[in-house]
Amino acid sequence: MIKVVGVRFRTAGKIYFFDPVKFEIKRGDHVIVETARGIEFGTAVSDVKEVEDDKVIQPLKPVLRIANQRDVEQEAANKLKEKDAYKVCLEKIQKHGLEMKLIDAEYTFDNNKVLFYFTADGRIDFRELVKDLAAVFKTRIELRQIGVRDETKIVGGIGICGRPLCCHTHLSDFIPVSIKMAKEQNLSLNPTKISGVCGRLMCCLKHEEETYEELNRKLPNIGDYVTTDDGLKGEVQSVNVLRQLVKVVVDVNDEKEIREYEASKLRFKKRHGKKEKMELSKEEMRELERLEKQEGKSKLDDN
Repeated sequence: MIKVVGVRFRTAGKIYFFDPVKFEIKRGDHVIVETARGIEFGTAVSDVKEVEDDKVIQPLKPVLRIANQRDVEQEAANKLKEKDAYKVCLEKIQKHGLEMKLIDAEYTFDNNKVLFYFTADGRIDFRELVKDLAAVFKTRIELRQIGVRDETKIVGGIGICGRPLCCHTHLSDFIPVSIKMAKEQNLSLNPTKISGVCGRLMCCLKHEEETYEELNRKLPNIGDYVTTDDGLKGEVQSVNVLRQLVKVVVDVNDEKEIREYEASKLRFKKRHGKKEKMELSKEEMRELERLEKQEGKSKLDDN
């Protein structure tokens, strides 16, 4: 076991482990640490704790100190400088006529480097832009191309649920999401209803996936034939996953009736039921196919 402290550099950013050395660090403390980018200002997301050696990437960099008032003031000054740097970079991009969208500007704590995050459809030759920016800021310049999900995570926004975006508030990493998850939860496969602000499948599809998988195991599929607790046999017309209720078309006195039963009161052999009809236009089907391809590509990029 090894003692570590988890540190974040952005809201909902990835958590990195550092060696707390001899400091008594508490959750919420600001710390100054050494990273591959240089000296950085971060926030501890936990108290000092012990983790297994194989969960830590060695060598573990140390916490240099718990941030003092001067450090906090410097970090605040850096945030103001980032706004000016953003404006300058935006002007330079327009001057060079580059087809790129500037997302954010970030100073390292020691002002040793300025990072600019941008999105673009393809590769961008920004060598002349870097020279211009280096002449203005007199420090190292790094331009980093990011994806649409990373853009949304940085910028933030409000989801269709009316709440701040998950990726901007609490998701440290992007979790693989698939169309299968939407089907499992009986959601509409209309692309406009299952896509997030970024245009990709909503991350929240993953939140309740395990619960829906467990509940669906206890239910028959639509089209399955079941035997009810009152001795009737029939075909499943629809299911209510959360309430665990099943509507069954049964024969009663040579007439067909639709009756609702609790799933626990039905006997059935689960099989692949009839496919539900999807009332989608050709444009929506193409958009759905595009989303599936994007998700597949996104997984490859993450690896």
